[in-house]
Amino acid sequence: MIFDAIDKQLITLLQTDSKQTNKALSTQLNLSVTAVYERIKKLENQGVINRYVALVNKDEVQKSFVAYCHIKLVKHSQVYVVQFEKEVANLDEVMECYHISGDYDYLLKVMVEDMVAFREFMVNKLTTINHIGSTHSMFVINEVKHSTIIPV
Repeated sequence: MIFDAIDKQLITLLQTDSKQTNKALSTQLNLSVTAVYERIKKLENQGVINRYVALVNKDEVQKSFVAYCHIKLVKHSQVYVVQFEKEVANLDEVMECYHISGDYDYLLKVMVEDMVAFREFMVNKLTTINHIGSTHSMFVINEVKHSTIIPV
């Protein structure tokens, strides 16, 4: 999809703060409120913008322990892959799950309260999923950069 300069600026403004009013956006973009509304609707209808969310401070909700888990399945059959993906998608602690290339099959981003909660998650939830051959976990020491803004 090709965006003009105003679309790009609008997308960036919405990613920075989606609660801005159309009037505030129109002032920043030098457009009418109606033109801003129409551009936003076009971006929504084309699937460029697919939802609006509130970003929650993980420390304030006691989910500041972040771990990345590599998962290797015992076998790469369709049944194993589909079952694993279905089960891992239902785990609230898993914030992100990617099917990846390389030595491991999946990469999970897990957020919990602390190391005790992470161990409980591993023992009582993750490793109870069938077909997991091995796991390898890494823990975040310090978050250097975290952005939700996709450059356009």
